[in-house]
Amino acid sequence: MTVLIPGFDYQRVTVGDVTLNVAFGGRGNPVILLHGFPQTHLAWRHVATDLAADYQVICPDLRGYGNSDKPADDAGHTVYSKRTMAVDIVALAGQLGHDRFAVAGHDRGAGVAFRAGLDHPDRISHLAVLGVIPITDLWKALTAQLSVALFHLYFMAHSAPLPERMIGADPDEYFGYFLDVWVSDPAAIPADVRAAYLGAARRPESIRAICADYRAGACVDGRHDEEDLARGRRLTMPVTAVWNQGAGTAPPFDFEGAWRTWAPKLRSVVLDGGHLLPDDRPKEVTAALRTLLDQT
Repeated sequence: MTVLIPGFDYQRVTVGDVTLNVAFGGRGNPVILLHGFPQTHLAWRHVATDLAADYQVICPDLRGYGNSDKPADDAGHTVYSKRTMAVDIVALAGQLGHDRFAVAGHDRGAGVAFRAGLDHPDRISHLAVLGVIPITDLWKALTAQLSVALFHLYFMAHSAPLPERMIGADPDEYFGYFLDVWVSDPAAIPADVRAAYLGAARRPESIRAICADYRAGACVDGRHDEEDLARGRRLTMPVTAVWNQGAGTAPPFDFEGAWRTWAPKLRSVVLDGGHLLPDDRPKEVTAALRTLLDQT
């Protein structure tokens, strides 16, 4: 059974060299919601239906994920760089008639949203990033203990075809691990949505694309960030950074400090929940986004 966002229409939209699977609903100013690993646009199902009461909400599967195209990687890993993915999203907005739009991204989608804000500031009215810090800050902040917890950053960035073969031996066990440990409420991802996530991720072409995404994260994405730091480029639009922190536990990174470097107009929101915040804490995430979108 195909799982869809209730009340949303679906369309395949060609942007440059890829065609994206896109769900959209509501009317008003446009808001694009970008999912993370190991998910699809369905991660935003609760948030999207709420925001659609007042906005046109656009939820694509990122290139390489879900039912969007999965082109072959290149030697420089630019095919899945966040810069390339950001071009996809800006082009998607243009195809749907929007010169300017708000964007929120979680996890890998946050990297794409961040890059869109840096590379296309005239197109982005508001920016929200959930669950991560910029990739160059992440690599600098990793300790031995955090590297164990975030082993997948290294593993999937390893040269092909080793990660692809190992994940392909039992993709449901591998991807399912993250769906289990990254939520605080086991009911946050119901059986049908879990099956949709795993069904999309287990395809051999999906495994190849997801690994390519992480190779870009370990290579070209950080270089782009460092070049922008050196040039003094910063996010000029209102920015909200949302992250999860368990009650009584210290955050693994200095989220506030990392994002403050890049975003002078920053608002921070800390939620008690798992990493998969749009699944795990949709009401709180929606409230944070509405507060952001209310800013002029």
